[in-house]
Amino acid sequence: MKDEHKSFYRDFIKAMQDNNLAIFAGAGLSKAAGFVDWKGLLEEIADDLGLEIDKEVHDLIAIAQFHENSYGGRSKLNAKILQEFSQDAELTENHKILARLPIHTYWTTNYDDLIETSLRDAKRIADVKHSISQLSLSRPRRDAIVYKMHGDKSLPGDAVITKSDYENYATDKGPFITALSGDLVSKLFVFIGFSFADPNLDYVLSRVRINLRGKTRHHYYFIKRVLRIDPDIIDDADFEYKSKKQALFIQDLKRFQLQPVYVDSYPEITSILKEIENLYKKCTVFISGSAEEYLPWSQLQAQQFIHKLSSRLIQESFRIVNGFGWGIGSAVINGALERIYSKPEKYSEDQLIVKPFPQFGTGEKELDELWHEYRSSMIEYSGIAIFIFGNKKDPSDSTKIIKADGVDKEFRIAKAKGLFLIPVNATGWVSADLTEEIKKDDYFLSKKSDTYQLMEKLFVILIA
Repeated sequence: MKDEHKSFYRDFIKAMQDNNLAIFAGAGLSKAAGFVDWKGLLEEIADDLGLEIDKEVHDLIAIAQFHENSYGGRSKLNAKILQEFSQDAELTENHKILARLPIHTYWTTNYDDLIETSLRDAKRIADVKHSISQLSLSRPRRDAIVYKMHGDKSLPGDAVITKSDYENYATDKGPFITALSGDLVSKLFVFIGFSFADPNLDYVLSRVRINLRGKTRHHYYFIKRVLRIDPDIIDDADFEYKSKKQALFIQDLKRFQLQPVYVDSYPEITSILKEIENLYKKCTVFISGSAEEYLPWSQLQAQQFIHKLSSRLIQESFRIVNGFGWGIGSAVINGALERIYSKPEKYSEDQLIVKPFPQFGTGEKELDELWHEYRSSMIEYSGIAIFIFGNKKDPSDSTKIIKADGVDKEFRIAKAKGLFLIPVNATGWVSADLTEEIKKDDYFLSKKSDTYQLMEKLFVILIA
């Protein structure tokens, strides 16, 4: 993590945890998936007018307007939008990460459906709004809202693309400005995929700035530094010129309370988002365990330990994911809820995610397959996995207690997904076996960190 990015990481994660984060996606985010940017979209349109798109990159909206004026309508513009954005495209890693993170508000000026597709693939329900009539309706069980303020490829005739569309935006689509203004006041925005030549940024933000009289909170945007090694840099003089112009551009954006997040290359944005996802997951603990008996502890001692562990995790601002393991789950829930309800203004029920295992199959899938998918889904939320006890009754002889293979399976999945692995050796059974295993494992040695040390201290306090 670069020092210059620390404030951004901190603000991003805090806003996300508080449900106060919004992503604003520009054409650059979709271009990486194979779609055209504004220049690519209007290249053929400019050619129809006898113009060269490379000479008009700073006035692309005018190109669309000239075409409508010359042809007495926008049928070709509509056809071009439909043609370019109806083809299949591969989701980028950036789309996938943003969909996996608990972000509930997305804004975009893009016509494509990559954001809603990535949310659907992440098993999230997106409430998409690309027309005024949709703003007053809410999709049931939604967990993300996608505002497509310039329209959607499915209705190209309503897409905002010409100068007239922008000039009439406040009248024709004013409720979008109202909604965006409210979000810009209450949420932290991160702009991704906006470039120097993107014609949308100034049009959107200037109207919002005027509407709010400049009283907005700070926001962030990604920007690639001008580097001497960039392929489009001709010589030192060209480098100096473009660096100066970028500095002036950055200074100008501060009028909108926009703070730059500098990258040296566009793939670095993906690395930053991955690091944010890793940091966020480190705040979520998966508790794995089952217990038919608690030796060498008494049942009361064991459940008090689990209760205290769960309570302390909530106190330390962790989230807990638990599959309600036999003999374990109730104590996990009780400890977490006791802490949450003791200070509801400080702690939240969102810090506890309980996903009980199905006990028998009722569909086409075998129960083992269902359990594997279920375990993987639960562990996907987390960055740390704690393993407790790990025993059960022998299915073939209920008088015998055997090691629980489910706890071992969860350990293998967690390890494959790169979680921090913390077996509680003192609880014995599978957890003791796992403790011995990780002591000899290079994986364990590579995963020691401040987070692990914090958890290690926590166990010392609890076991004492």
